[in-house]
Amino acid sequence: MTGRRALLVGAAALPLPVLVRRPARAAPPPARIAAEVAAVFGARPVRDGRVVVDLPVIAESGNAVPMTILVDSPMTPADFCRVVHVFNERNPQPHVARFLFGPRMPRAEVSTRIRLAAAQTIYAVAEMSDGALWAGQADVTLGFAACMDNG
Repeated sequence: MTGRRALLVGAAALPLPVLVRRPARAAPPPARIAAEVAAVFGARPVRDGRVVVDLPVIAESGNAVPMTILVDSPMTPADFCRVVHVFNERNPQPHVARFLFGPRMPRAEVSTRIRLAAAQTIYAVAEMSDGALWAGQADVTLGFAACMDNG
């Protein structure tokens, strides 16, 4: 093989870069989210972990960004995820969703679409059946925004 065919075979053998979402960082949430979390849960401690927020790293439009939240929970009558609250940093309403779960559900997972005003952090807090609070977060960058507040 010579020429163009050899070049194509050689190029196919090269590893391709893959865009991989980094795991949720163990940093405190932005101030606006922290205030809203405190309004919902009071002074109860929120620990990082057990909650995965999956968003695209870059979304073309903020009109309908796919979002999946998965909570690491056995979902048994003695140990299950009761509720997941979703907060955002820059939309007009910081507390955007609440999803209820029960011990009969096979897993604590929800997939939906979220409307976003700008590139921002999405933060999810799961309340477990024992009252423990666990959180995860992800950042998303937008090509163009949605839900602009004209006020």
